[in-house]
Amino acid sequence: MSTQQGSEIFSAIIAAPFGAMGIRTEDGRLRELVYLPPHYHEKSAQDAVAEQAAVQVARYFEDPDFRFDLPLKEAGSEFQRRVWDTICAIPRGSVRTYGQIAKQLESAPRAVGQACGANWFPLVIPCHRVTASGGLGGFSSSDDEHGFQLGIKRWLLRHEGALALEMPWQQQSIFP
Repeated sequence: MSTQQGSEIFSAIIAAPFGAMGIRTEDGRLRELVYLPPHYHEKSAQDAVAEQAAVQVARYFEDPDFRFDLPLKEAGSEFQRRVWDTICAIPRGSVRTYGQIAKQLESAPRAVGQACGANWFPLVIPCHRVTASGGLGGFSSSDDEHGFQLGIKRWLLRHEGALALEMPWQQQSIFP
């Protein structure tokens, strides 16, 4: 495989139904998972943790009930980690709003949204299960309704069985 611009920062790149997933490791731990557009080519794992992450991400793409067990590098502020722990408790096929999580944590919806956008471990910490009160909301710090990132969020929610999910405050599905 030839080296692709930007791929050198990843310890592995695997194909994903929506493009690719970049895997970064550091000091024997997973440092980051990154949603990548389809033009990224696969890259073989450069270390054992990258291999473990690649296998587990691929298993999740096959089975939405798969549970990750990866050594994560510590990341985020204390508040962000509280938000991420709360998100991890959302069952597959379910969603919560930024406001619901904010109320639970005695915080503000915008702060919860910012913590979601700062998530270093998407899929492992399923921030795609958090929506706005009036619709899908943003994803990976993007709110372009027709953009790549929200397309991933829609795919992940469908994959997890939220296809028929209706928001209680609106008559149309979050899926176009």
